[in-house]
Amino acid sequence: MNHDHHDVAPAPDHRDLNQHLDIFATNPVVGSGLPLWLPNGSAVRAELERLARDIAQADGCQGVHSPVLGKRSLFERSGHWGKFAEDMFPPMRVGGDDLVLRPANCPHHALIYAASRHSYRELPIRFNELAPMFRAERSGVLAGLGRVRQINLDDTHVFCRFDQVADEAARALRSALRAQEILGLRVDYVRLSRRDTSPAFLGETEQWQHAEQALREAAHAVELPSRGLNLVEVDGEAAFYGPKLDLQVRDGHGYDDTIATVQLDFNQPERFGLTYDAADGSRQAVLMIHRGTVGSMERVVAALLERYQGRLPLWLAPVQACVMPVGPDQDRAAQELVDALIAAGLRPRLEVEGSLGTRIRASRQRRDCVMAVLGATEVDRRHVQVTDIGSGFDGPVTHDQFLEVLKHSYSNRTTTVNWPDPQPS
Repeated sequence: MNHDHHDVAPAPDHRDLNQHLDIFATNPVVGSGLPLWLPNGSAVRAELERLARDIAQADGCQGVHSPVLGKRSLFERSGHWGKFAEDMFPPMRVGGDDLVLRPANCPHHALIYAASRHSYRELPIRFNELAPMFRAERSGVLAGLGRVRQINLDDTHVFCRFDQVADEAARALRSALRAQEILGLRVDYVRLSRRDTSPAFLGETEQWQHAEQALREAAHAVELPSRGLNLVEVDGEAAFYGPKLDLQVRDGHGYDDTIATVQLDFNQPERFGLTYDAADGSRQAVLMIHRGTVGSMERVVAALLERYQGRLPLWLAPVQACVMPVGPDQDRAAQELVDALIAAGLRPRLEVEGSLGTRIRASRQRRDCVMAVLGATEVDRRHVQVTDIGSGFDGPVTHDQFLEVLKHSYSNRTTTVNWPDPQPS
């Protein structure tokens, strides 16, 4: 009998990797499922937030901000209280009102739309917010960044006419796939999640059929086969308020996970009376699309740490270049290089304490993206001795090339750094 497969140790998960990377900390005084983001984790998060903002802006979204609290009656009206009350934090009695931490951002965005009157000519309107929401997860299921009680979600809500649904869903799906591609995270297939005959699904059958067809058209417009992806239709996986397109990943154990979603919603516009002025002067119900691109910060950072085993691509890495002078004579040149990297908007680290070997080992253990060593020869020639484990590059480059290559990789969010042929030493 062959037991070989037991000899392969599982790859470290994000909690193991975090011991060397200092991305987040947990403390029982704060509580389970409430990670503290350390400076390194904060740097990664800031890059993900920037990516989310860039994609939202390119898609014509407008930024909004909304409070994390709302009256219990807000969530009763939205339907969240009826469906998710057991997953929500209990109400807090303040000044005669029952306030709750929100389990989702959509009711607030619905009311931002309702704050002014809209014509058919203005639609679609897209609101984007990277905002916290809260789930009262039981202590037993909480782990690292994988399951948490506060989720910081890149969240967009689109308000459109029914004839715009296919175009808007295609735009959202394209951006969600683009985000995963930039992050280097795999998508296995796209699922069209439909209703089944259960009474849990709200709305008219005909409305659902039209909506499912619009999502089919959106998936077709994105040309999934050219991306190596199939559209798989599954009954009974829709949300209670509408069908959706889900980006699915299958793990090594055959379990499926949804990493991003494009979700149609006829329910909330109806509950909040969201309308637009149609061409014929009548008031018509608007349709709402919930769309995510980058996803929740906690889950994405956990997935990225595991995907890259801690050695994140340069644009995401907390330390993009660890600069090490061989001895005190090279300190000034090393400091000048660090200053030039900072001026270019990069995240360097100057490491001078301890033997060079010790510093290199520590830099490797921290998974710094690039190591840059300056000895007497390098300083004389204005060269930098570079080691980049991620791209497999090891050799001297000029000071100017070093800056240009890192700036290019950072601004283009490349998965690996593209180095020139090494300079003759």
